[in-house]
Amino acid sequence: MGAALAQQMTVTKGMSNPNAPIDLSANDMFADQNTGMVVYTGNVIVKQGEVKLRADKMRAKLDKNNPSHIYADGRVVIDAPSGIATGNSGVYDVEPRLITLTGNVVLTKDKNVLRGQKLVVNLITGQATLDGGQGKAGRVQALFTPKNEDGTQKP
Repeated sequence: MGAALAQQMTVTKGMSNPNAPIDLSANDMFADQNTGMVVYTGNVIVKQGEVKLRADKMRAKLDKNNPSHIYADGRVVIDAPSGIATGNSGVYDVEPRLITLTGNVVLTKDKNVLRGQKLVVNLITGQATLDGGQGKAGRVQALFTPKNEDGTQKP
């Protein structure tokens, strides 16, 4: 039962179109043609299909003028119809369609909450792995709130 609920909270549950255009907006941008790196700062938002990635700062590594990796730092939030995930930093590997969040990761859907240190989400398959991290506190924590018979969340 816990695995089924965790799968429902994978944030994306498979994008309807993982090949949708990537739309990136920010307050400021700095590009370095020598390194192929573009830095975006200030309310940075990346949208692809129904998935939105927000952060204070993002760096995009370009390959043939297309992003191959997008690195996010500072209040990273992934917002999707199936839930919200937050973390300290994140990486979107564009070609394999993988998002990795690290550092104090929290997934929420309704009143259900999962916590860990590293989340890897495959946007194509909708599969996700949450790692608890190292040391004594290195455990995944979950709080699941059962639903009422009518499908609403219990208080």
